[in-house]
Amino acid sequence: MFSSIAPLARLNPFYAPHLQLVQDGVRKRPEPAEAPTTRRSLAAAAAAEEYSCEYGSLKFYALCGFGGVLSCGLTHTAVVPLDLVKCRMQVDPQKYKSIFNGFSVTVKEDGVRGLAKGWAPTFIGYSMQGLCKFGFYEVFKILYGNMLGEENAYLWRTSLYLAASASAEFFADIALAPMEAAKVRIQTQPGYANTLRQALPKMFGEEGIWAFYKGVAPLWMRQIPYTMMKFACFERTVEALYKYVVPKPRSECSKAEQLVVTFIAGYIAGVFCAIVSHPADSVVSVLNKEKGSSASQVLVRLGFRGVWKGLFARIIMIGTLTALQWFIYDSVKVYFRLPRPPPPEMPESLKKKLGLTE
Repeated sequence: MFSSIAPLARLNPFYAPHLQLVQDGVRKRPEPAEAPTTRRSLAAAAAAEEYSCEYGSLKFYALCGFGGVLSCGLTHTAVVPLDLVKCRMQVDPQKYKSIFNGFSVTVKEDGVRGLAKGWAPTFIGYSMQGLCKFGFYEVFKILYGNMLGEENAYLWRTSLYLAASASAEFFADIALAPMEAAKVRIQTQPGYANTLRQALPKMFGEEGIWAFYKGVAPLWMRQIPYTMMKFACFERTVEALYKYVVPKPRSECSKAEQLVVTFIAGYIAGVFCAIVSHPADSVVSVLNKEKGSSASQVLVRLGFRGVWKGLFARIIMIGTLTALQWFIYDSVKVYFRLPRPPPPEMPESLKKKLGLTE
C-alpha cells in the first residue's frame, strides 16, 4: 500500500514547480528531498526549547484544535451584534439601509438584548468550525509537505498553504452548517424563534435534516475561498513582515513582539478574506431565510450590486475577527508551549543546487 504513495505524490499538481536548475549545462528540475527535515529538526529542538510535545504529534493536533475552538468561538460570538445587522442588511436592504440605521432599527424594535440574537448557535457552530479549521490545517500542511519533499514544499509553499486550508475548511463547514442555518433563521426572521432550543425542532419539523445542510454548498463557496486567503495571505504576510519590516530575526524577538506581528498579519489577511467571500456570504444569508430557494436562484435575483450589500460592515468585522483569531490561536500555542515553526527558509540542498552557497 505504502509503495503506491510515492507515484501518487509525483502526480499531484504541486509536485514539479516551473523553476528549473542548470547543472553542467543541463536544465534539471529540483528533485524532492527524501524526507523533510522540518519535523525532525523541530523534534530535536523540543528539548532545548522545552516544548510540551513533538511537532505533528496527536497532542500537538489536539491543542491546535483547542486553539481553534477558542479563536473562532469567542471572536464570532463577540461580534454577534455586527453580524446580526449585516445579515439583516443583506436580506432586507429596504428596511436596514446602513450599519448605523440597522443598529438603530434593531434596538428600537427588540431592545439592546435583541442585538445578541443568535449568540448560542454562533458560539457552538464556530467553535466546531474552529476545531476543524485550525486542527485539520496543521494536519494537511504536514501531510502535503511530506508528500512534496522539503525542496518542493519550500518552492510551492503558497500552493501548500492553499491546498491545506481548503482541505481543512471542507470538513469545517460540514460541522458549521447546522448552527449557521439556525443562526440566520433566528436573526433574520422576526417571530420565527428567539432561542436555539426553539429553532432546531421547528426547522426539523418543517424541512427535516435538509434544513440544516441545504446551505452547506454556499458555505463552501463562501468559506473555502475565505479560508484559503486567510491562511495563505497570513503565512506569506508573516514571512514578508519578518523579512522586510521587523528589524531583527524572529528568533531574537520576544514572544510579545511575535504576537504583535501575528496580529498585524492577521488583520491584513482579514481584509482580503472579507472581499473574496462576501458575495457567497450574501447568498447564504438569503438562502437560509427562504424556503425552497436554491443558491443559483438567489444569486440571479440579487444581481451584481445586491451581493455586495453590507461589504463595509463585513470588512470591519472580518478584519478585526481574523486578527484576533490569529492572535488567540498563536497565544494558545505560546501558553501550551507548542512548537511554532519560524517562517520557511530555503533548504541548504536547494541553495547548493542554485549555486547560492559555496
